[in-house]
Amino acid sequence: MTLILGRKRGMTQLFNEDGTVVPVTVVEAGPCVVTQVKNTEKDGYDAIQLGFEDVPDRRVSKPQRGHFKAADTAPKRYLREQRLAAPAEIERGGLVKADAFAVGQLVDVIGTSKGRGFAGTIKRHGFSRGPESHGCMNVRQPGSIGTKRTGKLFPGKRMSGHFGDARITTKNLKLVRVDADRNLLFIKGSVPGANGSFVQVQTAKTGSVKA
Repeated sequence: MTLILGRKRGMTQLFNEDGTVVPVTVVEAGPCVVTQVKNTEKDGYDAIQLGFEDVPDRRVSKPQRGHFKAADTAPKRYLREQRLAAPAEIERGGLVKADAFAVGQLVDVIGTSKGRGFAGTIKRHGFSRGPESHGCMNVRQPGSIGTKRTGKLFPGKRMSGHFGDARITTKNLKLVRVDADRNLLFIKGSVPGANGSFVQVQTAKTGSVKA
């Protein structure tokens, strides 16, 4: 599996040779620094740790400064680990860039959805509203939430509450274009999060490369 960290920059559209329009999301991916390499002998499993986006030294603790210094890189805002099925071929301090992906490849994109604050059941869960005529007093109320025989509310009941601001994974999106010079990935369709938000792009766990 290949992993890279980046930021969502927005949506645009590309044209195929036959003139069809492809809606794409532009992700500024990397370059990411390999801040740590783990192996089975020392850590019990094989993995690499990636760092993305520089931050000032004052933003990190002393142990973290030593961690980044060992990789010969500036402190990073985001750190993510990727487990490997075999020992890593890249060394500590190496770079992972957008060209690690290929056009036509399927990817999974992980991001944080837009936060919409407190929302009712209609907006949050797509409930239907009640009639607004003939004296009906239940227009946007959630309706019955239980029974007075037991007086209990069963766990998992869909009700009003905090909407959005959750970790979302969009799977099997096709990679339409790779701009290695500008570290840009053009991914078909939409990905979670607002423009400028942090996202993770990784090789799809299910699916295969599309032509």
